[in-house]
Parts: sequence; structure tokens; C-alpha cells
Amino acid sequence: MLRVGLTGSLSSGKSTVAAMLRALGAEVVEADELGRALMEPGQPVFAEIVRVFGPEVVGPDGRLNRVRLAEMAFKEGRLQELNAIVHPAVIDAEQRWMEQVFACNSAAVAVIESALIFEVERDARVRGESETLLADWRRRMDRVIVVNAPDELKIARYAARICPDGEGREIAEAQARLRLTYHIPDAVKAARADYVLENAGDLAALRAQVEALWPQLQAESNKSPRNESLE
Repeated sequence: MLRVGLTGSLSSGKSTVAAMLRALGAEVVEADELGRALMEPGQPVFAEIVRVFGPEVVGPDGRLNRVRLAEMAFKEGRLQELNAIVHPAVIDAEQRWMEQVFACNSAAVAVIESALIFEVERDARVRGESETLLADWRRRMDRVIVVNAPDELKIARYAARICPDGEGREIAEAQARLRLTYHIPDAVKAARADYVLENAGDLAALRAQVEALWPQLQAESNKSPRNESLE
């Protein structure tokens, strides 16, 4: 078994890498997908967000108004409050997912795609949680892959995704720059990673890096102890 964290800043290309690894045979789960499910009405995370942030974050359809919630988190300086609610639940869901994967295949390579592996750890320590799961999350991964890309390229990719017709591009670029200020710089992440993939825009070059890495991950999985606890 091998527990792999796949991370990178906003629009670095980590989702593309995750898809490539899945095609090669890895088991992959997206932290964002888990988070979205946990933030649906009826979930404890949803209820806690509404309690902390107020009814204004609930839209007419009874679900979270994610635009308003993002404004409160990023523009009004309440991101730590939101993360303190969401991150523990997401990490718990990630652990349960890994346990299910390894119960079915003890030699699996289980990949968690998350933009915030290092940031979760940093923020928990800022809050004084030096002994908690969040503060130790990086160390609970056997290997960490970081996907790098130039910041200006990340911003351009984000804007193109949010505004495919070009309308509102300047606003989207400003949002991307704001969000990137929250992320730990790529160079710092790379120094703590086991593997670094460069994604400057050439998809074929990125695929070649992933295909070269995959046999190494498989080999490491086959060498890893089968009875190592996820706790």
C-alpha cells in the first residue's frame, strides 16, 4: 500500500495529473469533491458553517451560496474560520476512503488530490494545534507529489476556466491572485515534496513525467508494510 498526497496551488494542473494517475491504475479521490459533499444541506459541516457565518450564506435553494461564502472567507478575512470547520471533516473522510481502498487491495496506490496539504498543516499550527491530526497531516502521507507551474500561468488558466468567453476576466484574475496569496509558494512545497512535476503548459511533457513516476509509485507500494495503521 502507498498513501500519496498530490498537491499544487490553484490551477497548477494537479487535477490533470490525478486523471493521468487514475488512467494508469491509481485509486484517486479529490479533496474538493469530498468537501462539496460534506457541505450539502443535512450534513454537520453545512450546519456548522451556517451557525458560524450566519443565514446569509444560504441561498434561495437552501444550499450554501458559495460565492458569498468565498467573499467572507477571502475578502473579509474569515478563511481560517471556514477551514477549521471543513478541514477536519474532509481529512476524516479521506482516511475512511483510504481504509476502504486498502481493504480491497493491499497493494493499491491511493492518491488524495488536495490543493492544501501543506496549508492545512500550517494553519493548524498557527491555531496552536501542534498535536492534532491537522498539524500532522503531511506526515501521514507516504509520499507527496507537488505540481509546479508559473504563477502567471496559473492565473491565466483560472481566468480562462472561470470566464471561457473572456467576459469578467480581470475580476477572475484578481480573484486568482488573492487566492494564491493563501497558498504556500511552490518552491517551499517542492522542498518538502518527494516528487515534483513541472507543468509549464506542455501536456505531453507532463504526461511523460507522470508515466515515468508511476512505476516508482507501484514499486514503493509493493515494498510498503501491509499492517501500517492509518491513524
